[in-house]
Amino acid sequence: GPDYCQTEREQPMLTLDKIYHAKFVLKQVARKTDLIAATRLCPGTDLYLKTENLQVTGSFKVRGAYYKISQLSAEERAKGVIACSAGNHAQGVALAATRMGIKSVVCMPDGAPIMKVESTKRLGAEVELVKGTYDDAHDRAVELQEQTGMTFIHPYDDELVIAGQGTIGLEILDQLPDVDAVIVPIGGGGLIGGLAYAVKHLKPACRVIGVQAAGAPSMAESLKKGEIITLSSVDTIADGIKVKTPGDLTFDMCRQYVDEVVTVTESEIASAILTVLEKQKLVAEGAGAVGIAAAMYHKASIEGQTVCALLSGGNVDVTMLERILTRGLAKEGRTVTFSTVLPDQPHALASFLEVVSSLGANVLDVNHERRNTRAAIGSCVVQLSLETRDKAHIQEIISSLRREGYEVEEQS
Repeated sequence: GPDYCQTEREQPMLTLDKIYHAKFVLKQVARKTDLIAATRLCPGTDLYLKTENLQVTGSFKVRGAYYKISQLSAEERAKGVIACSAGNHAQGVALAATRMGIKSVVCMPDGAPIMKVESTKRLGAEVELVKGTYDDAHDRAVELQEQTGMTFIHPYDDELVIAGQGTIGLEILDQLPDVDAVIVPIGGGGLIGGLAYAVKHLKPACRVIGVQAAGAPSMAESLKKGEIITLSSVDTIADGIKVKTPGDLTFDMCRQYVDEVVTVTESEIASAILTVLEKQKLVAEGAGAVGIAAAMYHKASIEGQTVCALLSGGNVDVTMLERILTRGLAKEGRTVTFSTVLPDQPHALASFLEVVSSLGANVLDVNHERRNTRAAIGSCVVQLSLETRDKAHIQEIISSLRREGYEVEEQS
């Protein structure tokens, strides 16, 4: 927000030198994460993944936070730093401050995933849980900042934070010199701002494509309108990019350096998380997977090109991961649930299951209801969940059952 804008004179302009300086400073703390080939995710495209989920603290955020905090004056260091975050930025700030022997306070909404709260504390920050949403946590952080004179570390709208994130652009060009396009998640825009600045200054021909969740398209809508807009509500499993208003600096940088911004749906994100877990053995959180989803579902024209998708983070709650995988499996036709009506007599269920298993499906769940009033008195309703190969397999099973005379109704 505008509260922490330094005066124009003090606000350092982003330059390539700054990003190279950040690279030098970050050598002592951040990993140069691997770039791995992921040819099977997007046939016809030479796709690579930049694995920032394997960065320290599990996301790229430590880069910007560490570089920003490293540039504070001795006086500012003595007062400590404050941030508000529902997740990855909190952990980046905590780690960076602790490494430099600086006190850090992080305000988090009280609904933040327990794992993220615990990680932030373990990394040495003092966590204050604030009732309500991210915005309430933000307001509390502003209040504390005014009372204490601590330095506020903005998650994206700050030149030095942006410079730190931009080091990823340098690494990608170094690891994949012939890259044609880079696909990057957008929340507030700090990551894509820095990365696009670096890439466009060093390799202008390389396209930079931003991706947002369709349930939180604040940058996409702002760019369409030509001015910053604030969404009234946002809703997505990609909590790391669930941002209502883009940053001022980042909006300008996106306008200048980003080629296009596309969106992906919730089920596309779920499917990307499942695919990257299964085929690449990598854990992605929702925000980390949107770039992969955009490549998999051809949201931008990348056929026949060398493309890098940024897997920006892997901090996903295990319970959340389980729900996402369940949804992903259903979307890809790897599980199906349907109901049928059977005569209420011996062997009816057995012969029905016989047909199902002969078709090579694995039964996950059978629910046999006698007391269902929808069915005729002498029959019962059976609900069945199966593990299947794909959508074609599901169709084959349903058609075969119908041919055998069973009434089958697929449940969504």
